[in-house]
Amino acid sequence: MFAARSVLIFALLPLFAGCQMLASTPDKPSTAGMTRLQGDLIGENGQLLFQPCNQQRRYVVTDVGSTSVLQEAASLATRQGKLFADLRGKFVPNTTPGADGQLSLQQMYRVERPGPGAACDDPNFKRLTIRAYGNTPAWNVNVSGKGLVLERQGKDDLAVPYLEEQLPDGRFNLSTQANGQDVELWIAPQRCVDMADGSVQHLTAELRVNGTVQRGCAYYGGSRDD
Repeated sequence: MFAARSVLIFALLPLFAGCQMLASTPDKPSTAGMTRLQGDLIGENGQLLFQPCNQQRRYVVTDVGSTSVLQEAASLATRQGKLFADLRGKFVPNTTPGADGQLSLQQMYRVERPGPGAACDDPNFKRLTIRAYGNTPAWNVNVSGKGLVLERQGKDDLAVPYLEEQLPDGRFNLSTQANGQDVELWIAPQRCVDMADGSVQHLTAELRVNGTVQRGCAYYGGSRDD
């Protein structure tokens, strides 16, 4: 049986990452007319370009939402100058030299070095509503519309229903007390830096299992339109 309100699945991947909470992000404007896409960030000729997954089009990024994407990209860029990014904004065709248009960037969900698990190669991304993860010991949480599965390093998987509660200031809480376990996941709209690889997510997470607290980062999956 699923809990009333929201019933989701947690599925954990063995990521070893430390996270640092940074300043809260401001209230987000309406997303009307905006599109969320994943793809590559590329520095070229003094410009930051975005190339969506499985597309050849490239867009010059204009950071109208003050997301600090330029600073994040500069600190994370590999020698090849390419990063994975999950962004929302307005994509406008134009005649910008060396590009197919312009991205007026409003929201940055995450910026990461390319690698396994990036949304371009992640078959589960579109069904997820939340993904959260942390370290010491490693834990990783996937949330969808089907239930809750929790995995932690050195522990058996835990599959249970859960309840979602909305809180002030864009925060929310996912909780369950099934199977003799007291599990809570607290999500807040604060930028989070993964101290293991420098990647940046737009949410912080706190996992509490039977009173034990672990902190980490989180971001919205493809099926949550926030």
